[in-house]
Formats: sequence, C-alpha cells, structure tokens
Amino acid sequence: MPTWLEVILRTIVAVVVLFLLTKILGKRQVSQLSFFEYITGITLGSLAAYISLDTDNNWHLGMIAILVWVAISFGIEFLQLKSKKARDFVDFKATVLIKDGKILEENLKKERLTTDDLLEQLRGRDVFKVADVEFAIMEANGQINVLLNRENQPLTPKHLGIKVAPEKETQAVIMDGKLMPEALDMMGKTPKWLMDELEKQQLNMQDIFLGQIDSYGELTVDLYADNAQVPQPQEKPQLYALLKKCEADLELFGLSTESEDGKKLYEQCSSQLQQVIADLKPLLRT
Repeated sequence: MPTWLEVILRTIVAVVVLFLLTKILGKRQVSQLSFFEYITGITLGSLAAYISLDTDNNWHLGMIAILVWVAISFGIEFLQLKSKKARDFVDFKATVLIKDGKILEENLKKERLTTDDLLEQLRGRDVFKVADVEFAIMEANGQINVLLNRENQPLTPKHLGIKVAPEKETQAVIMDGKLMPEALDMMGKTPKWLMDELEKQQLNMQDIFLGQIDSYGELTVDLYADNAQVPQPQEKPQLYALLKKCEADLELFGLSTESEDGKKLYEQCSSQLQQVIADLKPLLRT
C-alpha cells in the first residue's frame, strides 16, 4: 500500500476512534476542562497524530496507549465521584478571591492573578465595582463566579413577596421549513392549530426558517427571505390573551397576599374581569 494512502486511512481511523472515545467520556471533555481533563485532551490528540503519521509497523501501539488513557480517565472520574479527597487532589480547589467587597490579596497571589486579570473577569460578568461583590470564587476549572451583595442584585418577584406561575420553555415547532411534532405536542398545540395560525399570517410552512411558540401560546416566525415582512397577529386575539393574563395575575396575587382585605379585593376584581371577558369574548375571538 502506498505510504500516502496508509496515512490517510490511519488518520480516518484515528478521527473515528477519538470521536467515539470522546463520546464515551462524556460532555465534560468538551466543556470547561479540569486540570486532569486538560492533560488527557492534549495526550489523546498527540497519540492520534502519532497513529496517523508513524509509518513503521508499531503504529498499533498508539491505539493501545489511547485505550489505556481512556481507561485511566474512567478510573479517575469514578474515584472523583466516590471521594471528595480524590477530587481535591486531582483537581484544583476552589479559591475565594473577594469576600464582603474586599479582595483577598494572598489568594490572588496564590492563583497567580493580577488585579487587571481579576477586574477583566468581573467586567465580563457586568461587574465594574469590587465593593458591589459579596462573594467571588475561582472554581477548579479557572472560571470566576460572582455573587453581588443584596442591594445590587436584580429585583425579582420573590423580593416583593409575589409568587409567579412557572413559565414553559419556548419551543421551536418549525425548523428548516419542517414541522417539529414533539415540540408542538409539548406546548399542547395541534398541527391544525399551527396551520390555522400560519393561514392567519398568510404564510407557508416551507417559507419559514424557524418558528417558535412561547409560554403564552404566541407563534413567532423567522422567514428564509430576510427582507420579507411578517404579518403581525391580529389585535383582537392579542387583547383577549392580555385580558386572560390579567385575570390569571389577579388570581395569583389573591393567593399570594396575606392580607384578608387584599385577598377579597383581588378576588372581586378577578370576578369582575371574568364577566368582562365573557361579555367581550364573541367580539374578541372573531
């Protein structure tokens, strides 16, 4: 066999073997790597290159070495799952860099980070003032995670004592001009409903690059033709959906409040809004 053809075949074999072994090792090998995983990735790549280019009769030894490295990786990962001490020994420990708005200089030196490096990492997380940081820690994979102090954290319904209903994940129901039946079923919709929505917007499924349904049941589409204007949904159905959302919010506020007067007020408003929706329903759903 010609040498060039042998190199091509060995390279193909090496790529296939590496792909399969990486799939076996799991997603961690392609995410933020730990110290040992970093070494494993470099070594497996070097061994694959050896298998591809070594033209003597010992190239199969590289394949054996790859299998040994994979077995060692499995063993160490299993040991890490079973023992905290093993995890601390194999990987780096997490290091606190900022506590109560104060930089811990000794820990910064231990991780060989300069002040500029730390500030750059903070800016990457939209933090521009060290005093706003309650806690910053460098993880074993080198990533820095930041917790802002309470006065600088975003305001959420929980801070206001309001319980909100869970929101469904937006689902892609049309992709590359084709229907995604599983995603449509997860949103509780039928193909007929989807076709009716497309007909309202005067669209064909084949013209749609991506179509999504959000938690409120609204369909939004992105067309192959970027310059084409997508017809907006009719205002009446939107108003009906908004009124129903207000009704649900009033009921939710009534359940979440601890004030008896407030509960009665929310229930009264919800009942009145239900009557308004019932009266307007024939007009809004047309």
